Amino acid sequence: MSEFKISREDGPNGGRYLTIINGDEAEMTYSRAGATRIIIDHTGVPDLMRGLGVGKKLVEAAVNDARAEGFKIIPLCPFAKATLEKHPEWQDTVQ
Repeated sequence: MSEFKISREDGPNGGRYLTIINGDEAEMTYSRAGATRIIIDHTGVPDLMRGLGVGKKLVEAAVNDARAEGFKIIPLCPFAKATLEKHPEWQDTVQ
């Protein structure tokens, strides 16, 4: 799997994780549910990026931040929910 940079844009009510590959942007958006939870509500990966593991890396970035910052993830987005369920080692971050 290719390595690519995942960045985070964070605001008072939510934000997104994103990456840009060859000018195309993939993102995973979230909203805040209090001080200790985020709700992942959407993951969008362009067709040209499918199969590269971009969506999984977006979810993994949120997992890493949840551990580092002490928040829990509520996966409303079907892709994020399925990805989290496939990784038992990430369940400590899920609410």
